[in-house]
Amino acid sequence: MLRSLFVDFNSYFASVEQQINPRLRGKPVGVVPLMADTTCCIAASYEAKRFGVRTGTSVAQARQLCPEIIFVVAEHEVYVEFHQRAVATVERIAPVRQVLSIDEMECELTGSWRERHKAVAIAERIKKEIQSTLGECLGSSIGIAPNTLLGKLASDMHKPNGLTVLELADIPHGLYHLPLSAINGIGRRMLTRLQGCGIQSMEDLYAAPRDVLRTAWGGMAGIEMYDKLRGQWQEPLGAGGVTRSLGHSHVLPPDMRNPQGAFDVLNRLAQKAAMRLRKQGFYTSAMSVSVHCGHRYSASAGSAGGSRDTRFGETQDTAYLLHVLAQLWHTGLAQLREPKVVNVTLHGLVPVAQHTPSLFDMAPQPSASAPARDRSRLLAAVDQMNKTFGKNAVYFATSQNALNHAPMRIAFNRIPDIETER
Repeated sequence: MLRSLFVDFNSYFASVEQQINPRLRGKPVGVVPLMADTTCCIAASYEAKRFGVRTGTSVAQARQLCPEIIFVVAEHEVYVEFHQRAVATVERIAPVRQVLSIDEMECELTGSWRERHKAVAIAERIKKEIQSTLGECLGSSIGIAPNTLLGKLASDMHKPNGLTVLELADIPHGLYHLPLSAINGIGRRMLTRLQGCGIQSMEDLYAAPRDVLRTAWGGMAGIEMYDKLRGQWQEPLGAGGVTRSLGHSHVLPPDMRNPQGAFDVLNRLAQKAAMRLRKQGFYTSAMSVSVHCGHRYSASAGSAGGSRDTRFGETQDTAYLLHVLAQLWHTGLAQLREPKVVNVTLHGLVPVAQHTPSLFDMAPQPSASAPARDRSRLLAAVDQMNKTFGKNAVYFATSQNALNHAPMRIAFNRIPDIETER
C-alpha cells in the first residue's frame, strides 16, 4: 500500500543560488560558509558534482577538481525563506505530514490517493507547481512508497528530478542494489556495528532476523528498522518527542581564531540560544561549552580542544547564562591557542508549564544554583525590540566584537527561526 510521498529538493542551497542569480545557471557552483581557502563546501551544484565536488570537499580540492567552479557564501536566511515557500507550494496540492530537513518533506497519501496512478499524478503536479512557483532551478526528486524510510530511498534512486515508485511487491529485491549507507542514519560507525553482526549488504540486512537488528542498533531502534524495511507505517519521529537541548556552533573566520575572538563569538551564540529558549517556551538547567582546534572536530582535550559543562537552577535569563559562560571559559578554555570551532548548548530543558521557581531567585549575587533576580519582563522587552527592529537592535555588550559573526545556520534536521537567529 502506498502511503508516503517524499519530496527531496535537488542540490538545494546551490539551486537557490542559481535561481536568484541567473549568471550562475548552468555553471559549477560551490556554496561555502565563508570565503576562505581553509573552509569546505556545504553544498555543490550538479554541474560541480560531475567533477567530483561534494559536500565536505575543501575549497582547495574543489578548485583542483573543477578549476572553473564559482564559490558563493551561503545565505541561510534566503534558504529558509525559499523553504517556507516550498512547503506552502506543496501544501496547495497535498497536506505536508512532516518536514524532515530544509530540503525534504513528506506528504501522507490517503484514500484513493494511495492508488499508484493517482499518487503519480499528484507527484507530477507537485513537481510542476514547484518549478512554476519557486523557479526553474528548483528541481525535486519524489519517492512514493509504503512508508517514510522507503519513500526517502525511492526519492534518492533517480536524481536529479526523478520520480520513483516502490510498492510492497518491489521489496526487498528492488533495494538489493543499494549500499547500506543509502539508509539515513547508517554512517561509518553503524556500518562497523552491522559488519560485526555479519551484515555486509542490503540483502544481508533484509535476511537478518529481528533480534540481530536489535543487537546491531542496541535496542528498539533495531526493531523499528526491521519493520520499516518491510513497509510498516509509523508515526513521524518527532511525534510526541521532547526537545532535550538547543544550541549553536560556529566555524571561526581566520581573524577570530584567537582566545578573545572565540570568547566574543561564544557570547553571541549564548545570546542567540537564550532568545530561542524563551521563544520556544523552555527553561534550561545546564550548559556545555566546547572549543575545537585544528582541522577537524574532536572531543578530545589538549591541542584538539576542550569542553566544559555545568548545572544550575532552571533559568531563561541571558545575563545569568553569560555569567555561567564566563565561568566555564576561565576554567582552561581561554588557554587554547588556535580555536577553530566553538559551540554553546543548553541542556536539561523544562517547558514553561513545568517550571518550578527556585527558592534562591532573589539572591543578591548570582550563585551556582540560580540567577540573581527576575529579569523576565526586561528580557521579553529586549526580545520584542529585536523582533521589531531587526538583528542586534539590543544586545549584551559582551558580544560587541562579534555582532557580524555567527549568523543563521541551517542544521540537518532543524529549520532555523528567522526572528531569533538572524
